[in-house]
Amino acid sequence: MLPGPTNVPNRVMRAMLAPIINHRSADFVDLYTDVVAKTQAVFETKNDVVALSASGTGAVEAGVVNMVRKGDKVIIPVNGEFSGRLAQLIEGQGAETVRLETEPGRNATFDQVKEAFDNNKDAAAFYVVHNETSTGTMVRYLDRVADLASRNGAFYVVDSVSLLGGSPLPVDKWGIDVCMTGAQKAVAAPPGISPISVSPRARKRMEERPPSTMYFNLPRYFKYYEESRHTPFTPALPLMYAYREALSIILEEGLERVFARHKACSDALYAGLGALGLEPFAREEDRSVSIVALNYPEGLDDAKFRGLLASKFKVLVAGGFGNLKGKVFRVGCMGEVGPYHVMRTISSVAAALAMMGVGADAQAGLRAAEKELAPLAP
Repeated sequence: MLPGPTNVPNRVMRAMLAPIINHRSADFVDLYTDVVAKTQAVFETKNDVVALSASGTGAVEAGVVNMVRKGDKVIIPVNGEFSGRLAQLIEGQGAETVRLETEPGRNATFDQVKEAFDNNKDAAAFYVVHNETSTGTMVRYLDRVADLASRNGAFYVVDSVSLLGGSPLPVDKWGIDVCMTGAQKAVAAPPGISPISVSPRARKRMEERPPSTMYFNLPRYFKYYEESRHTPFTPALPLMYAYREALSIILEEGLERVFARHKACSDALYAGLGALGLEPFAREEDRSVSIVALNYPEGLDDAKFRGLLASKFKVLVAGGFGNLKGKVFRVGCMGEVGPYHVMRTISSVAAALAMMGVGADAQAGLRAAEKELAPLAP
């Protein structure tokens, strides 16, 4: 139950047993064109797509170095570890950031974003972390940002590493120019493949002034794909097979059903763990679907609690980042998550709390969760 890497279905793991093929062969063309088509379907886009052999951070870095130029002004909400890293990447390109800083657990509001656009009409881009993994917060107004960006001709870039595939993010409908994710989160594939989608307008900007980097030079990927359906560098072939299989599973279930399952399981975790007396870290309107962050009861030892969960109940959860270390723990709700994972997690947390001397009503937690899981009943 980590916030990534998440559980990987056996079917996806078995896909990695495929023979290693020549990445300049017709076999690879068949594999990669299918990967691109299925990635476009999950992103809900007709834009160019590149499946990088890299971690999620690689896709995010590619989304910065190919777009941001020295002297650009970029608006970016910052409220945690990963949005902070993104701002640093942008500043590392020599750009000026307009940081909309909020305390962890709270997002900048849409009105704050609108005010930032009103006060910075020369902004070249708006970058946003859709789902802040470190704090369990999720931005819920991404469908409204394109209208603000288009007034100034600014580009709209979304880092959805820990959510895309688990909650609606229709790239074309919402006017997103560049969108990045990682396969090891809601897509439920092993780590190492990170796709990125690029609109025609963003592609034109990249091609007019290609980045100095080689491996993350996206125009090079576009060129190779158009000329031969290849990648410019050797891809992680076993991971590519696994990623394709994970995409196939999502599309077979259907995006709407996948999103509904994630939402019901998330609601059940919040309700069930809340009934145990655990308080969510993020305020209600900003809470993430895929990462449930919870405050520890006063005096509860983080390492002992998570160690007990892992050793006695085989349930893995994550601790907090930076200033939140020892204060919160984070439960992943993504990928193949279902009622079994939810109910086992709640009962295990209740038992671990009881073993550490914290009263928790397991039955109340399970009943609260069961009510939220009702929409998933056969």
